[in-house]
Amino acid sequence: MSISDYQYLHVPARRLNTSVAAEPFLNGTSSNYVEEMYYAWLENPRNVHKSWDIFFRNANAGAPPGAAYQSPPPFAGTSQGLASVQALVGAQPNVEKLVEDHLAVQSLIRAYQVRGHHVTRLDSLGIMAADLKLKWSRESKQTFRCFYGLAESDLDKVFRLPTTTFIGGNESSLPLREIIRRLEMAYCQHIGVEFMFINDVEQCQWIRQKFETPGIMQFSLEEKRTLLARMIRSTRFEEFLQRKWSSEKRFGLEGCESLIPALKTIIDKSSQSGVESVIMGMPHRGRLNVLANVIRKELEQIFCQFDSKLEAADEGSGDVKYHLGMYHKRMNRVSDRLITLSLMANPSHLEAVDPVVQGKAKAEQFYCGDTEGKRVMSILLHGDAAFAGQGIVYETFHLSDLPSYTTHGTIHVVVNNQIGFTTDPRMARSSPYPTDVARVVNAPIFHVNADDPEAVMYVCNVAAEWRNTFHKDVVVDLVCYRRNGHNEMDEPMFTQPLMYKQIKKQKGVLQKFAEKVIAEGVITMQEYEEEVARYDKICEEAYARSKDEKILHIKHWLDSPWPGFFTLEGQPKSMNCPSTGISEEELGHIGNIAASVPVEDFTIHGGLSRILKGRGNMVNQRVCDWALGEYMAFGSLLKEGIHVRLSGQDVERGTFSHRHHVLHDQNVDKRICIPMNYISPDQAPYTVCNSSLSEYGVLGFELGFAMASPNALVLWEAQFGDFHNTAQCIIDQFISSGQAKWVRQNGIVLLLPHGMEGMGPEHSSARPERFLQMCNDDPDVFPKLSEDFAVRQLYDCNWIVVNCSTPANYFHVLRRQILQPFRKPLIVFTPKSLLRHPEAKSSFDDMLPGTHFKRIIPDDGAAASGPEKVKRIIFCTGKIYYELTRERKNRGMDEAVAVVRIEQLSPFPFDLVKAETDRYLNADLVWCQEEHKNQGYYDYIKPRIRTTISRTRPVWYAGRDPAAAPATGNKQTHLMELQRLLDTAFDLEAFSGKV
Repeated sequence: MSISDYQYLHVPARRLNTSVAAEPFLNGTSSNYVEEMYYAWLENPRNVHKSWDIFFRNANAGAPPGAAYQSPPPFAGTSQGLASVQALVGAQPNVEKLVEDHLAVQSLIRAYQVRGHHVTRLDSLGIMAADLKLKWSRESKQTFRCFYGLAESDLDKVFRLPTTTFIGGNESSLPLREIIRRLEMAYCQHIGVEFMFINDVEQCQWIRQKFETPGIMQFSLEEKRTLLARMIRSTRFEEFLQRKWSSEKRFGLEGCESLIPALKTIIDKSSQSGVESVIMGMPHRGRLNVLANVIRKELEQIFCQFDSKLEAADEGSGDVKYHLGMYHKRMNRVSDRLITLSLMANPSHLEAVDPVVQGKAKAEQFYCGDTEGKRVMSILLHGDAAFAGQGIVYETFHLSDLPSYTTHGTIHVVVNNQIGFTTDPRMARSSPYPTDVARVVNAPIFHVNADDPEAVMYVCNVAAEWRNTFHKDVVVDLVCYRRNGHNEMDEPMFTQPLMYKQIKKQKGVLQKFAEKVIAEGVITMQEYEEEVARYDKICEEAYARSKDEKILHIKHWLDSPWPGFFTLEGQPKSMNCPSTGISEEELGHIGNIAASVPVEDFTIHGGLSRILKGRGNMVNQRVCDWALGEYMAFGSLLKEGIHVRLSGQDVERGTFSHRHHVLHDQNVDKRICIPMNYISPDQAPYTVCNSSLSEYGVLGFELGFAMASPNALVLWEAQFGDFHNTAQCIIDQFISSGQAKWVRQNGIVLLLPHGMEGMGPEHSSARPERFLQMCNDDPDVFPKLSEDFAVRQLYDCNWIVVNCSTPANYFHVLRRQILQPFRKPLIVFTPKSLLRHPEAKSSFDDMLPGTHFKRIIPDDGAAASGPEKVKRIIFCTGKIYYELTRERKNRGMDEAVAVVRIEQLSPFPFDLVKAETDRYLNADLVWCQEEHKNQGYYDYIKPRIRTTISRTRPVWYAGRDPAAAPATGNKQTHLMELQRLLDTAFDLEAFSGKV
């Protein structure tokens, strides 16, 4: 065991006279002579002189200050031993006092590094301590010094500095007075640094050097002039909006105008390091200013958003200006390199965009081969209350270092208003800082007073360098205030009177900074006024141009354009979808890959050998089950150059042990094989990745990944379908309504295992009723039919909802996602028991060229041969079909009852359902489902069938009664309910006489 291992394991801080001796030893301080002897003593007490042995033994035993040293026994023969000790300590007679003073100074240095941020001057209002539970006096010099036993008389003594500080610059020793002064300058001014919890010595030393090195925070005249120009733009933009639209909500940036130069500094520094693309996400506060002065959106496009008479040019004009996104490629003047900036659209769920940004950044890195995050990066902006209060922040942080989800470092910028809407921080969080959640991934946190633009600029430079150096997350906490209320119409004095009295007295940050740089001679008052007038003129001219805008074109606000995918007008290039079938040869080839282990000397589990053998037998018999049908779809798309990404909890094996896309060597730890990547030499890569136990974060991430390119099949699978409800925000705010709000098409696929198997309510229902309720097709209007009706219907819908009953139909619907000329989200209620149901198999004939996805599957038995004899049509979807056909056969009713499967629930197949109802004119109509009446599909299906038949016949219900829970937990009750609904479905007299 090494010395360092020993010290961490065996020397608890309380044993070495906590404050004086142990802390520097336990935190990597190993350079000066005392420490070197201490480490040597830890390894073997005989390595040091007996006097030091006694001292260290006493200190470790908890001896009080001043009692650890004891005179050693006389040295045999001569006084050479004592002389050597005296030589070590500079021939000082009081060895113990000297040792303890040096240890105290080192502990003092470490105290500033660990706790200095508690006493920084972060709040420009002078109201709030940095730490809400502050225990340290602001008189930090005296407090820290006295705590470590250093007297006034020690201030002028010279102490040797450890290598764990850079305050000495080129000097190795300094007087205590100067040591404290430099520590105060480094850690107790307008910047508070939290980093000592990081367990990497190199990273800690890197941060120390950036903040402790004397005189390191210096800026050239040109840098100061640039900073002033950016502050002018930030401030005057808000003032211009206030003058022109004083009664409009805009969620302005007043009180944190330094955010704009902060972001521009990060982007400049990152661009100089080689970053070509920056993906950003933010809440609404300051969004218009960021769009104008960071992304560089045309000002007239922003100003015209305030025109209430503006007409919408398309369906996407459905969100307000401070939620919209933007994509822009421009030249960065600092680095002289092109950079692409993308600000993602975000709803009022403030932090919901966090994983979406990460997913899009990951996708861009993936498609450009950026395996280290050197070309593509993400920046996330947060509010203080949301950063601490919304769990998605924590979920997103925990994705940051996972192999399939890392974006190699995100820079988080917190606009810390020190208040929520009206809620005081003491009521909004339990942690001292809003940023404490970032500590979970060892991200350094730089708190900075936002009224000091130079300090802001410096920490943003350091944050960008950190991300570029270590490719890990970092947080910049801009401690500011909100000059107005939550929005410009809000009155903050109702709830925070003292704070807002102080804010009204507060001089603006631009005014303070301008006075400072003018006093320094950086710029003259005339030059400053000319710069202000120049930007005001730019705003006025843009305002005049904005009056010419009569129509709002939301396509100008796309955050993820897909070049070449649509026409210039944003329309699909055609309304045709080719056959989704593939050749017999390709089916056989992919099937054989699925049944093999394409790596030599790879030992698989015995049970898996049987599964692969079973797949091989199916291929020989030209049939496939659910898992093999999925394999065929994925494999064929990969072979055509389409990237496939499947993500979610346990997707590699499959929750129900049916998929096995990742094989594990039983003899070699962590050795895996993914057969899907061995289909063709020039295939696209297949990504299959188990996720963290998160739905909200991971679904948001996959949504963002799917935004980056239309030429990828991105799927998220819930472990069980009902687990999607913890990701409901992503589903409601982005997936179902994203195109309507932001003209943001997305082809993400949600796989939701669904089906009542008598196993209780928790894993039975993916809640189909919720998805169907959010569909935008009209139940009361029979659509106008045309040759391209099926495809156009898909184009007009907000998402597609299917419940496939055959592997072939599942195969086709997955391939259709890519082959159709546009992208829509796809919701698939996938089976559980059908995964291994002997009847739930498909022939290769149903997957050959010329075949398509079947929106409905008509009855092809005896009933279809004599439709005039049929007394009842049972419409159904999914698993219940197999129970219905079994019951029909047992009752001998094959000719009397037709069972029709509706595979595509939304958009509703009006045309095909009409064909079936016209075919069986003498039959009554029944909708049968296994779900309870107030759940499932009934409320969606019934009015649409009624519209199809012009309300000429009733549509009866066969299923479970209404209930609060999705399913019973009693097996016997489950079977009784199932038999009851089957009895109702096949009782031809059940509905006679009812109206």
